[in-house]
Formats: sequence, C-alpha cells, structure tokens
Amino acid sequence: MRLDIDDVTVEAAGIRLVEDVRLAVDSGAFVGLVGPNGSGKSTLLRCVYRALRPAGGAVRLDGDDLHAMEPRAVARQLAALPQESSAEFDFTVAEVVAMGRLPHRNRTAAEDRALCAQAMRRTGVTHLADRGFLALSGGEKQRVLIARALAQQPKVLVLDEPTNHLDIAHQLDVLSLVRGSGLTVLAALHDLNLAAAHCDVLHVIAGGRIVASGTPHDVLRPALLAEVFGVRAHPVRHPETGAVQLLFDLLQPAE
Repeated sequence: MRLDIDDVTVEAAGIRLVEDVRLAVDSGAFVGLVGPNGSGKSTLLRCVYRALRPAGGAVRLDGDDLHAMEPRAVARQLAALPQESSAEFDFTVAEVVAMGRLPHRNRTAAEDRALCAQAMRRTGVTHLADRGFLALSGGEKQRVLIARALAQQPKVLVLDEPTNHLDIAHQLDVLSLVRGSGLTVLAALHDLNLAAAHCDVLHVIAGGRIVASGTPHDVLRPALLAEVFGVRAHPVRHPETGAVQLLFDLLQPAE
C-alpha cells in the first residue's frame, strides 16, 4: 500500500509548524524522516496517524484521503507507534498486544491469539505476557507496543522514534524486523547511522520543510549536516554492508 503526503501544512496558534510537505512512500519501502529537535517530524507523523488534521493538503492511502476514511477502516490499514505512549490502567502485556486486534472483529478468537503470540515472538516479549505493562522498563514497553502494532496486521506502519529506550542490540533487532516486514514504513529517527543502515529513502526536515530527499548516501553529506544539525560529519563505509556511517564533531566556532 502506497502512502502519499501531498502539500501538507500544519498550524497551531497561528504558527506554521509544517509547511507544504510533499513526499511519497512506495509500497513496501522503508522511508525515514530525520531532522533536529523541533523540526516538524512528529507533527507531520501525527497527521499521518490522524492525531492532527492538516490545515492544508492531504494524506492519502492508495489515493484515498485518510482523513475522510472511517477510523476503523484506517486502523485495518495503518498502525502507529507514537513517540510517547501512556497507559492509565495496568493491563498485562498480553492484553496490550491483543488491543491490536480490535479493528479486526470478524476474526475468530483462536486466530487473534495466534497472531498476538506471533507478534510477541517476533519482538521478543513472550516471556513478559503476564507482566503488568506499567511495571516494565522503557525498552520493554517499546517492544510491547511494537508487538501490538504488528498484531494489528497493518499494511502501513508509522513509527515516531521507535528505538527510544532500547539498548543497541534491540535497536538493531527492531529496525531489522521492521525492514524485513514487507510493510510500507514511515519512521522518524534521531540516530542518523541507524537511519542510514535501514532506510531506503531519507527526507531531511528543518524548520517544518523538507530540505533534502534521496538515498542515505546522497542525503547524508557533510555540508548539509553542518547546515541542518550544526555538526561536522565524517562519512565512512560500513565494512560489511557498505552503508554510509557517520562520525561526528562539533563545528568549530568561526574566528
């Protein structure tokens, strides 16, 4: 399923947070959004998973305006992992993951249980099934929420900083899982090296606008990174995968 963001503008209190953003995520592609804090990444993603309505433009799933669709119809196609997820009640992990099955009420209970068990195995949280969600560590919670999204069986996955709170092994594991899922993925990522290693295409956002788009190799150039992030970058190649990776220094102040 293809995702299109067509000239989306977002305003709050008379201030434009995102302006005329246009990008496409082809079916089965893993596309990353990168940019400094406050650049508009999360705001844009909130429009995609319908937490915000854009002031202008449209978000489309295979050509259909997502904001004109019924919520349950959207939930059958798109799952989201926001940057901050809260829970007021201490559900068990198994119950949290099972919430991903709510849009699919025509399935049998046995099918739902099998899909939830599969999602928990894929994210390595099966052993936590009977634990209370609120008692988990930040990294454990993040993997449970990813399991819930996978149990939803979406065609499109929207992730806002999915590696938050995860140690390096689980960061690599989760992004490899997402990359190999075959889903259409749009993710905001802070770690440029993880983005370079896993994304097919990167869009760099600064000041609410896209300032560069392309493959990681084409986008992650020292001049652009100095301008957008205020750092001096030294690109190197991963010895096994060949993916561009970056070493960083602070920019030296002008004399």
